Amino acid sequence: MNQSMNQILPILFVPHGAPTFALRPGAAGAAIAAAAKNLPLPRAIIIVSPHWDTAVPTVGSAERLETIHDFSGFPAELYSLQYPATGCPEAAQVVAAAITAAGLPVEFEPARGLDHGAWVPLRMMFPDADVPVIPLSLQSQGGPQQAYKLGQALAPLAAQGFLIIASGNITHNLQDYFVASRNGGQTPAYVREFSDWMADHLAGGDIAEMLNYRQQAPHAVRAHPSDEHLLPLYLALGAAGSGAKVQRLHAGIDDYVIAMDAYKFLPQAVANSLFNLTK
Repeated sequence: MNQSMNQILPILFVPHGAPTFALRPGAAGAAIAAAAKNLPLPRAIIIVSPHWDTAVPTVGSAERLETIHDFSGFPAELYSLQYPATGCPEAAQVVAAAITAAGLPVEFEPARGLDHGAWVPLRMMFPDADVPVIPLSLQSQGGPQQAYKLGQALAPLAAQGFLIIASGNITHNLQDYFVASRNGGQTPAYVREFSDWMADHLAGGDIAEMLNYRQQAPHAVRAHPSDEHLLPLYLALGAAGSGAKVQRLHAGIDDYVIAMDAYKFLPQAVANSLFNLTK
């Protein structure tokens, strides 16, 4: 990778699945690893995970980021995994300034590490931990609109060497996982129907319908009894801006009911330049 300072980076939405995704990355892991390998080396990574949920947008400003094993009841080897990421207080200040410039409140958390929604995909995508990481919290009480607005605040940073990675899952109903595991592992039809609805509307740029997905999408409430795991997608969408080119990097299902779709968003300026190069 070459250092990226003067070109607009894409925005990525990646799955983090169950914590065991770290042990069994499979096709989804290969897809997000390949996506990262083909990028210029970022100045810093902004990582957003649904497992850091606060009332106000909060930027992690630690110099060393603890690997948080925020789960229980999993194989012992999972708890031995570490991701020795470094932070960057200076870059955290830049992220906070962008959020403030958009008219949103912001706070700092100098001791925040990386929960599994952050370190699991980062470990696959940047295994050398050679890029500073800035954790950023979500505000689930604000729903898709708040996540989208926070993404819009981050949009200018994609042209300043920051790689924005939003980590979540397109479907996330753990109760259905337990039911499926007891009943032979059959995937309910709604998982594919919902993920395909999302793919179609992302490709069509139907932002208004997507923001109202709980009323518009098939099986929306079943796919997300609470929607914190989908909100990072809206942050990525907001950061990419209107007219962004959307690429579905991976479509698959893990653990019976977790859609592991991954997306790359190219802001319009990048999409237009690529189009002109191919003319």
